[in-house]
Amino acid sequence: MKKTQLLIISITFSNIVFAQVFTSSNLPIIVITTNNQQIPDEPKITVNMGIIYNGPGVRNNTTDPFNNYNGKIGIELRGNYSQTFPQKCFSIETRDILDSAVDVSLLNMPAENDWILYAPYSDKSLLRNVTTFKIASEIGNYAVRSVFCELILNGSYQGIYVLMEKIKRSENRVKISKLDLDDNDGDSLTGGYIFKQDWGAGVQYGGWNSQYNGISFQYHYPYTPSVQQKNYIKLFVDSFENALNSINYADPLIGYKKYIDVTTFIDFIIMNEFTKNWDGYVASNFFHKEKITDGGKIKAGPIWDYNISFGNLNWCAMHDTTGWIYSVNFCRAKMDWFEKLMQDTTFLNKLKCRWDWVRYKNIPNGYLNNYLDSMTTYLNESQQRHFVKWPLLGTNVISEPLPLETTFQGEIDYMKTWLDGRLKWMDNNMLGTCYNVSVEDANSIAKNAYISIYPNPFDKKLTVNYFLNETTEVQIQLMNYLGQIIKIINCGTKTAGDYNQSLSDYDNLPSGVYMLRVLTATKAYNKTVIKY
Repeated sequence: MKKTQLLIISITFSNIVFAQVFTSSNLPIIVITTNNQQIPDEPKITVNMGIIYNGPGVRNNTTDPFNNYNGKIGIELRGNYSQTFPQKCFSIETRDILDSAVDVSLLNMPAENDWILYAPYSDKSLLRNVTTFKIASEIGNYAVRSVFCELILNGSYQGIYVLMEKIKRSENRVKISKLDLDDNDGDSLTGGYIFKQDWGAGVQYGGWNSQYNGISFQYHYPYTPSVQQKNYIKLFVDSFENALNSINYADPLIGYKKYIDVTTFIDFIIMNEFTKNWDGYVASNFFHKEKITDGGKIKAGPIWDYNISFGNLNWCAMHDTTGWIYSVNFCRAKMDWFEKLMQDTTFLNKLKCRWDWVRYKNIPNGYLNNYLDSMTTYLNESQQRHFVKWPLLGTNVISEPLPLETTFQGEIDYMKTWLDGRLKWMDNNMLGTCYNVSVEDANSIAKNAYISIYPNPFDKKLTVNYFLNETTEVQIQLMNYLGQIIKIINCGTKTAGDYNQSLSDYDNLPSGVYMLRVLTATKAYNKTVIKY
């Protein structure tokens, strides 16, 4: 059944009208029809949604059938300050014919029922959130999966959106134990929990205030915990804060290390500092806690909301590539956890080691520039329609640095230049000293940062960088989305170490999404790659 007609996107300057016909896209197309209902802030209303996605490398036409999803959803506005923008963000829930939540796989992401349609209105590069999630995932942490798409709402073209996962406890998202209302004693009471420090828009489920600095913590999972669960997670966080503020805060047995997973807090700092995230340590800060039998400590993350980062703000020297932002005295009040952690020499030394590793393995010089170039090519067609719908180029949306860029490529070039400067400053000013890393730590790091690929998306050639911590046979496979092997490269026996393998001669490979797999004698490591 044909659900949509071709759309005319137009904008008028003086007496000149620029028009563009939207009939097809290289991105998936999402179509939402509200049946004359206004979408509220809350609660969700039931509407219809269809997704047109014909597979990797195949164009999607507005007149094609809804072949990735065709059914009901619940939808509401989301966000805090972002609700003031003309291009709205939405929370959606996939529903069955009885209006009950139903898990569905959308655009090849793992099946779930809670999703977000993120509008990159305040980020004219369109890439800041997606880039940050990519890096967080590549350094070994869960970050929400995301897919660029174009949205039609009630017959009106709405521009580029990002369909992404909502932070949620599940097997494929934040992997902690399920906590039921009757899990009120023993080991079952000790996890799992997700809580956050955020703006007022997230307080509907309640929470508590820090006993030290008045910071508001909010329940995120369970949304409505039992009295015993509320008391437990508050008491645990209180105990951590007591230890952190004690004279023996750095003691390995009774200090802060007793309560937190230090590595996740280090990665959290790295992600906020190298992006110079405006909301870093201030809002959208998520934490989760496992059961005692699964480790039992607070972990920082998943990361969230990085649209005002990478120099995208003219306030408080956020556009400057120098300076740290973890201090509570930097521009505005922040969580004091991280400033106190940064006073511990052992913590700083681990931070330095981790930064050196991330720079060497995950974001070496040139890697992010190559990625941004690839994504610029991937979005080149759709961004033209987007900026006709939302004529933001050359305008001031959130007090961006001057002079304002007047082209999409200018926005990308600014972000690349800013990143180059920021990484150089971080390299030259990272605190701490990295002494010899133990074999156990090196193996753990290698497991988390085993493989990187660039550029991705690619055209004719890509390079696979992989690290081995043992002598083993190595084979590289390229597969299509059906799991069919297209190319095999037998690399032979490799000793422990770092390797680069170039793959070329892909001129005749159709555009689309592929899986690249590195096989050793005991492990298989997969990466999704895009051919444009």
